[in-house]
Amino acid sequence: MDISGMAHVIITAGDFEKSTAFYRGLLPAMGLSIIQDDEDILYCVGARTALGIRRPPPDKAGARADQWRCGLHHYCFRAKNRETVDEVHALVKSLGGTIVHAPEDGPWAPGYYSVLFEDPDGIRGEVNHVPGKGVLAEGAEFRKT
Repeated sequence: MDISGMAHVIITAGDFEKSTAFYRGLLPAMGLSIIQDDEDILYCVGARTALGIRRPPPDKAGARADQWRCGLHHYCFRAKNRETVDEVHALVKSLGGTIVHAPEDGPWAPGYYSVLFEDPDGIRGEVNHVPGKGVLAEGAEFRKT
Protein backbone atom coordinates (compact mmCIF):
# COMPACT_ATOMS: atom_id res chain seq x y z
CA MET A 1 0.00 0.00 0.00
CA ASP A 2 1.06 3.57 -0.61
CA ILE A 3 -0.63 6.26 1.48
CA SER A 4 0.14 9.87 0.52
CA GLY A 5 -1.31 11.69 3.53
CA MET A 6 -4.41 12.43 5.56
CA ALA A 7 -7.31 13.21 3.20
CA HIS A 8 -9.54 15.00 5.69
CA VAL A 9 -10.65 15.42 9.28
CA ILE A 10 -14.26 16.32 10.08
CA ILE A 11 -15.09 18.06 13.35
CA THR A 12 -18.60 18.31 14.79
CA ALA A 13 -18.93 21.75 16.34
CA GLY A 14 -20.83 22.45 19.53
CA ASP A 15 -21.43 26.06 18.50
CA PHE A 16 -21.53 25.89 14.70
CA GLU A 17 -21.74 29.64 14.11
CA LYS A 18 -18.78 30.53 16.37
CA SER A 19 -16.68 27.62 15.12
CA THR A 20 -17.27 28.28 11.44
CA ALA A 21 -16.51 32.00 11.92
CA PHE A 22 -13.19 31.01 13.54
CA TYR A 23 -12.26 28.52 10.81
CA ARG A 24 -13.34 30.88 7.99
CA GLY A 25 -10.66 33.23 9.30
CA LEU A 26 -8.01 30.60 9.99
CA LEU A 27 -8.09 28.02 7.21
CA PRO A 28 -8.04 30.28 4.11
CA ALA A 29 -5.17 32.26 5.69
CA MET A 30 -3.27 28.96 5.93
CA GLY A 31 -3.84 28.26 2.23
CA LEU A 32 -6.95 26.06 2.36
CA SER A 33 -9.78 26.90 -0.02
CA ILE A 34 -13.40 26.92 1.09
CA ILE A 35 -15.08 24.23 -1.03
CA GLN A 36 -18.43 24.09 0.77
CA ASP A 37 -19.94 26.58 3.18
CA ASP A 38 -23.61 26.12 3.98
CA GLU A 39 -25.98 25.63 6.93
CA ASP A 40 -24.54 22.17 7.71
CA ILE A 41 -20.81 22.19 6.91
CA LEU A 42 -17.76 24.30 6.28
CA TYR A 43 -15.29 22.25 4.23
CA CYS A 44 -11.84 23.53 3.31
CA VAL A 45 -9.20 21.83 1.15
CA GLY A 46 -5.51 22.54 0.61
CA ALA A 47 -1.99 21.38 1.40
CA ARG A 48 -2.96 17.78 0.54
CA THR A 49 -5.62 17.61 3.25
CA ALA A 50 -9.02 18.98 4.23
CA LEU A 51 -10.76 20.04 7.41
CA GLY A 52 -14.51 20.14 7.75
CA ILE A 53 -16.70 21.56 10.50
CA ARG A 54 -20.20 20.05 10.75
CA ARG A 55 -23.29 21.33 12.50
CA PRO A 56 -24.19 19.18 15.53
CA PRO A 57 -27.54 17.46 15.86
CA PRO A 58 -29.91 19.52 18.05
CA ASP A 59 -29.39 17.35 21.13
CA LYS A 60 -25.59 17.92 20.98
CA ALA A 61 -25.64 21.69 20.32
CA GLY A 62 -23.61 23.63 22.87
CA ALA A 63 -21.40 20.68 23.86
CA ARG A 64 -17.70 21.33 24.44
CA ALA A 65 -14.79 19.14 23.45
CA ASP A 66 -12.78 17.16 25.98
CA GLN A 67 -9.51 16.00 24.47
CA TRP A 68 -9.13 13.28 27.10
CA ARG A 69 -12.38 11.48 26.20
CA CYS A 70 -12.53 8.91 23.45
CA GLY A 71 -12.29 10.71 20.11
CA LEU A 72 -10.08 13.38 18.62
CA HIS A 73 -7.26 14.52 20.93
CA HIS A 74 -6.07 17.27 18.57
CA TYR A 75 -5.23 17.89 14.94
CA CYS A 76 -1.96 19.30 13.66
CA PHE A 77 -1.01 21.02 10.41
CA ARG A 78 2.62 20.96 9.29
CA ALA A 79 4.12 24.36 8.40
CA LYS A 80 6.94 24.85 5.91
CA ASN A 81 8.84 27.18 8.25
CA ARG A 82 8.92 28.58 11.78
CA GLU A 83 7.61 31.96 10.63
CA THR A 84 4.32 30.38 9.60
CA VAL A 85 3.92 28.96 13.12
CA ASP A 86 4.41 32.49 14.48
CA GLU A 87 1.90 33.90 11.96
CA VAL A 88 -0.72 31.31 12.92
CA HIS A 89 -0.22 32.19 16.59
CA ALA A 90 -0.95 35.87 15.88
CA LEU A 91 -3.95 35.01 13.69
CA VAL A 92 -5.51 32.62 16.23
CA LYS A 93 -5.21 35.32 18.90
CA SER A 94 -6.86 37.87 16.61
CA LEU A 95 -9.71 35.42 15.89
CA GLY A 96 -10.38 34.95 19.61
CA GLY A 97 -8.99 31.43 19.84
CA THR A 98 -7.49 30.28 23.12
CA ILE A 99 -3.72 29.86 23.05
CA VAL A 100 -2.70 26.75 25.00
CA HIS A 101 0.97 27.45 24.35
CA ALA A 102 2.62 30.15 22.28
CA PRO A 103 5.20 29.11 19.68
CA GLU A 104 7.90 27.09 21.36
CA ASP A 105 10.48 24.42 20.72
CA GLY A 106 9.40 20.92 21.65
CA PRO A 107 11.14 17.62 22.34
CA TRP A 108 9.14 15.40 19.96
CA ALA A 109 11.52 15.64 16.98
CA PRO A 110 14.74 17.48 16.13
CA GLY A 111 13.85 21.14 15.53
CA TYR A 112 10.16 20.70 16.52
CA TYR A 113 8.50 24.13 16.84
CA SER A 114 4.77 24.56 17.40
CA VAL A 115 1.80 26.57 18.60
CA LEU A 116 -1.16 24.87 20.30
CA PHE A 117 -4.60 26.47 20.50
CA GLU A 118 -8.30 25.77 21.05
CA ASP A 119 -11.17 26.72 18.77
CA PRO A 120 -14.43 28.13 20.23
CA ASP A 121 -15.60 24.59 21.14
CA GLY A 122 -12.35 23.72 22.92
CA ILE A 123 -11.09 21.47 20.11
CA ARG A 124 -7.32 21.65 20.08
CA GLY A 125 -5.39 22.50 16.95
CA GLU A 126 -1.67 22.67 16.45
CA VAL A 127 0.59 24.00 13.73
CA ASN A 128 4.16 22.79 13.80
CA HIS A 129 7.37 22.98 11.83
CA VAL A 130 9.89 20.16 11.80
CA PRO A 131 12.90 20.70 9.55
CA GLY A 132 14.23 18.02 7.26
CA LYS A 133 13.03 14.47 7.84
CA GLY A 134 12.17 14.94 11.52
CA VAL A 135 11.82 11.62 13.33
CA LEU A 136 12.51 9.80 10.05
CA ALA A 137 16.05 11.20 9.89
CA GLU A 138 18.78 8.69 10.60
CA GLY A 139 19.53 8.62 14.32
CA ALA A 140 16.51 10.73 15.26
CA GLU A 141 14.45 9.64 18.26
CA PHE A 142 10.76 10.09 18.89
CA ARG A 143 9.66 11.26 22.32
CA LYS A 144 6.75 9.17 23.55
CA THR A 145 3.96 11.06 25.25
